[in-house]
Amino acid sequence: MQELKLSDWLPTTNKEVKIRGWQELDVILFSGDAYVDHPTFGPAVIGRLLESFGLRVAIVPQPNVNDNLQDFVKLGKPRLFFGVTGGCMDPMISNYNANKKRRDKDAYTPNGEIGFRPDYASTVYSNILKEKWPDTPVLIGGIEGSLRRVTHYDYWSDKLMPTILESSKADMLVYGMGEQPLREIIRLLEKGVPFKSINTVNQTAVLLNKGEEIPKNKNWEDVEIASHEVCLKDKKAYASNFKIIEQESNKLAARRIFQRVGDKMLMINPPYPTMTEEEIDASFDLPYTRLPHPKYNKRGPIPAFEMIKFSINIHRGCFGGCSFCTISAHQGKFIASRSKESILREVDTVANMPDFKGYLSDIGGPSANMYKMKGKIQSICDKCVAPSCISPVICSNLDTSHKPLTELYQAVDSHPKVKKSFIGSGIRHDMLVPEFNRNADPKELDDYTEEVMTKHVSGRLKVAPEHTSDPVLKLMRKPSFSYFHKFKERFDKINIKNKLNLQLIPYFISNHPACEVEDMANLAAETKDMGFQLEQVQGFTPTPMTVATVIYYSGYHPYTLKKVKTPKTRKEKDEQHRFFFWYKDENKAWIKNTLNKLGRHDLLKVLLPENDSWRKNKPGKTKHTFDDAVPFNQRKNKAKFKPKKK
Repeated sequence: MQELKLSDWLPTTNKEVKIRGWQELDVILFSGDAYVDHPTFGPAVIGRLLESFGLRVAIVPQPNVNDNLQDFVKLGKPRLFFGVTGGCMDPMISNYNANKKRRDKDAYTPNGEIGFRPDYASTVYSNILKEKWPDTPVLIGGIEGSLRRVTHYDYWSDKLMPTILESSKADMLVYGMGEQPLREIIRLLEKGVPFKSINTVNQTAVLLNKGEEIPKNKNWEDVEIASHEVCLKDKKAYASNFKIIEQESNKLAARRIFQRVGDKMLMINPPYPTMTEEEIDASFDLPYTRLPHPKYNKRGPIPAFEMIKFSINIHRGCFGGCSFCTISAHQGKFIASRSKESILREVDTVANMPDFKGYLSDIGGPSANMYKMKGKIQSICDKCVAPSCISPVICSNLDTSHKPLTELYQAVDSHPKVKKSFIGSGIRHDMLVPEFNRNADPKELDDYTEEVMTKHVSGRLKVAPEHTSDPVLKLMRKPSFSYFHKFKERFDKINIKNKLNLQLIPYFISNHPACEVEDMANLAAETKDMGFQLEQVQGFTPTPMTVATVIYYSGYHPYTLKKVKTPKTRKEKDEQHRFFFWYKDENKAWIKNTLNKLGRHDLLKVLLPENDSWRKNKPGKTKHTFDDAVPFNQRKNKAKFKPKKK
């Protein structure tokens, strides 16, 4: 790998602009993250994409908003526009945990330091730019803008907020992955079309002023949802909006959405079709240095970069449509897969990095095992409005073959400098269970599972059943926990056959809408009976643009408009979370008292029997051996876990 020069990165200062011999910039990007020139970091992707169009692009990472705001004027005024993003995560997720306490680390800042990213960063940056440069267009994007494009519930302020276009005063919003809309925006600008007149580009949103004419497009149908003001007064109206928003976001022939905000009109244009293999390859093949900007050399490592430094992203999108997840809202439910050739080129680039030791940390994506999966008959997908392709059952039109993925892993491992490639992304274990995934060849599923377990895992395989309660799982758009039992049977069989001694680590969520204390007690008892002492647990965090968040705020399910109970107080949340840690002494008396009040002596006998061998284990350790593993549903004396009556 040839030695890099400062000019190999996008410029971040006037000095770097001059090194390139530029007198003027076309676009200046502002980002809430430190600048890492890598295809996993959105600001770098957008910067490199704009550069590929022949534009002179600079980036101002983590501008200081607490001084004289010099960072917002130091590079002057761009010829075309300012681009703004809060970063690779919503800044409120970066800054706060589920209990609204400020985090002590920011993964996208050198040394994990905090204080370099303001709350609601896109809004803060955009407002400053509009104040400093009122005549220069501001275009916002990234996950913060994407998920806040309509009236949304903000958990941290505990109120409904209007479209981010209103609060940020930005001129345009690009939602989702930005390559396709930006290509068209730049084409129109270079053709001489004024920025203000660009309002019919797919996957963009603008706020039209009172009296401004609505642009015509004969190819689009229109739909108007309840106004922001109506949503503020009527929670059911707010909930009903979301069904339209989610369905239109995931349709291949979507309608244009309108929403009144005061005396203005929000217009959200339909998304682009899923990126083709050639388009997504082109994005990953841009000339990234794959490294943080040299300005951070003395400030310490950037945790998010260290985690993905030697990883390969093989696709975008997720057709799971989980109620608590924002991936499909941002990347879409249809999978955009890279070609094997593009992936192997990147593997070769990584393998030849000076500090590569032979280990790839991840060959994955939003879900590890959705690569190359799509509809068998495209015309069926064209008409589909379902938010998930695998809930409540796997669509019969979905090709779920894991063979291309198994072959890809083998091709990656054949590289002479790769000693081992790991799968660090979450694996959809339910898709590996023939009883659930009836579309697939059972042998293919077993071949993939065995390939992963024998060659791509180091000690632990992490999966996410999320819960054990069928009513909660149904609302989550996750399959019955019975399929986790079946997956564990296959896992144990392969484990014993190959003498692997691997651990299966399940992730679970507490406090999710529809989840009650008794559900968590069932979860604790059933997982304990399976041999798990849980470590990987989390509380539900409401984030904009998810079904679960709409329910959390409104109390109504957006698809049925029926009431759904949700734990909201700190006391309710803490009590649910305590069941994860039944093995800790400080929780035992409370659990005993709670289960006695609920009349669930059956669960108490499982969690806290008088002669409990689990007491000998140290808290935080997982007791899980496989030499004598007996599938739960084959045990003679298995506990009976009955769901509460709903």
